[in-house]
Amino acid sequence: MTLPDFSHSIDPVKLDKLAEVAVKVGLRLVPGQDLVITAPLNALSLVRAITRHAYQAGAGIVTTFYADEEATLARYVNGADASFDRAAGWLYEGMAKAYAGGAARLAISGDNPMLLAGQDPAKVARANKANSMAYKPALEPISNFDINWNISSFPNPSWAAQVFPDLPLDEAVKKLAEAIFAASRVNEPDPVAAWAAHNGELAKRSAWLNGERFSSLHFTGPGTDLTVGLADGHEWHGGASTAKNGITCNPNIPTEEVFTTPHALKVEGTVSSTKPLSHQGTLIDNIQVRFEAGRIVEAKASRGEEVLNKVLDTDEGARRLGEVALVPHSSPISASGILFYNTLFDENASCHIALGQCYSKCFLDGASLTPEQIKAQGGNSSLIHIDWMIGSDKVDIDGVKADGTTVPVMRKGEWA
Repeated sequence: MTLPDFSHSIDPVKLDKLAEVAVKVGLRLVPGQDLVITAPLNALSLVRAITRHAYQAGAGIVTTFYADEEATLARYVNGADASFDRAAGWLYEGMAKAYAGGAARLAISGDNPMLLAGQDPAKVARANKANSMAYKPALEPISNFDINWNISSFPNPSWAAQVFPDLPLDEAVKKLAEAIFAASRVNEPDPVAAWAAHNGELAKRSAWLNGERFSSLHFTGPGTDLTVGLADGHEWHGGASTAKNGITCNPNIPTEEVFTTPHALKVEGTVSSTKPLSHQGTLIDNIQVRFEAGRIVEAKASRGEEVLNKVLDTDEGARRLGEVALVPHSSPISASGILFYNTLFDENASCHIALGQCYSKCFLDGASLTPEQIKAQGGNSSLIHIDWMIGSDKVDIDGVKADGTTVPVMRKGEWA
């Protein structure tokens, strides 16, 4: 089929700036470094611009893998039942080999968040689990921050239609494109300099939290009374970070968060989501969970509950936390008032937690720690890493020190 062309709805100058930010800020490619890109088929114009900027920056070989929504749906409509327990492990093994050889990773986000909403939830869950297991060799060098990597976004028409359902499609694409450009700071006269200043502010927040050495964070708000113990020797990060290969990159464009590793065994209480979670084509809304000794023992949702519970059954670590992140309610993405149905954006409008795999870089001297040491210090291990939003202008957060002293961290969603 011929893909509809909405390129006239997207400012080509800003799109080129977004590509430049992805390469110069997101990845900071070094001369000779290969690059592996994954992208929706509709994002061809952004991929071409990124590829051009990558080669201008001295990239070795740029290789792109495209995904097509029609082909994905064709599997669910026509695929043999047994196929949903399989995944293209050979592809991920090849990616892992590329990363081991020094390649960087760029994912372009923009899939239709509701693509699989009408499909059999059991098949979706089986396919997701198989894919998570097959993806592990390629995920580990990313989650362990062995390489420089980045996620950026493109205003895919099917995504735009979900975010702005009342607008004609060309107008929806234009509005989503402008929202992406604003959040990614490409509207600034010098986006690269704007990112340098923003990274400086996030570094200040991280430094303060690292200086406080809290043993836990206490979240309170409507439907939430949650104590998140922090891992032994945890370290806060935000914005630009240096990977184990020595390259300082911005993994997420946009980003407004500072984050660290919870203790997998020390999370207690109840928490309610404040925004819907769009996961693998299913919308999961009004999540409510209860933790005991770090593990989710009860989980409910007003929508997508079956998928949520299948996600939690992925493996032992899926019911424990791998990340806690702080974002002020007044962040530009939150202030936009747009619900993106895309975790990359929605997580940067709200404080959030992540089920599953922790980041080894969120430990003091994390680069030198073994998986066994990370586990001993409270780090979680899992096939998944799924962020969901728990912050709002009604949520307070206190930092609790080892001696029980409390320090206000956030009040009504803003830094205290």
